[in-house]
Amino acid sequence: MPVIRLLLTALIMLLPLAASAQPVPSQSEWINALRKGGNVIVFRHGATTDQTNIDSMSRKSISGERQLNERGRAQAKSIGEWMHKLNIPVRQVLTSTTQRAVDTGKLLGFGDVTPTVDLTESGPALAPDENSRRAQALRKLVATRLPADTDLVIVSHRPNIIDAFGKDWQDIHEGEASVFEADGNGGYRLIARIQAGEWSKLAQASN
Repeated sequence: MPVIRLLLTALIMLLPLAASAQPVPSQSEWINALRKGGNVIVFRHGATTDQTNIDSMSRKSISGERQLNERGRAQAKSIGEWMHKLNIPVRQVLTSTTQRAVDTGKLLGFGDVTPTVDLTESGPALAPDENSRRAQALRKLVATRLPADTDLVIVSHRPNIIDAFGKDWQDIHEGEASVFEADGNGGYRLIARIQAGEWSKLAQASN
């Protein structure tokens, strides 16, 4: 019995090592994977204004929700331009129904965007079941096996991304992208996280 226990203990200790031993794709490998398609790129919307000092009653054109600021608009446009230069074959853009997410999706420059409540911001104002449903919807999209030469872009919000993928995304920045690949078995794996300002460096390094 002691021998069996020792063997079981050794096996348990080795399991994390086996998982971590899987090769991590190099930068050139996952850029090439993006170019080939079959990936889902989940963005948090671009940089936004501080709405705390805006009086929406006196300024009818301003809603109570945060909007993209000039940096956020320039950020989204620049990301899209560099993605085009990298020849990333985005065929569809899904966004939250919130204006800052829709604007981010449009400014990326891949054509029409499709807003959906499934990607709209979760939070304490919603029932827990609805927050959970939105997280599940996002995970399902990420786990969807896409055709070759097709990448899907999603623009959502920090709470949704944390609910879907966990506490490691607590620090996600506005404009940051998380690139996922479906595993073909209903799951997915994270390929890379890309800050808004890193797309230009990726494009230049891949030339």
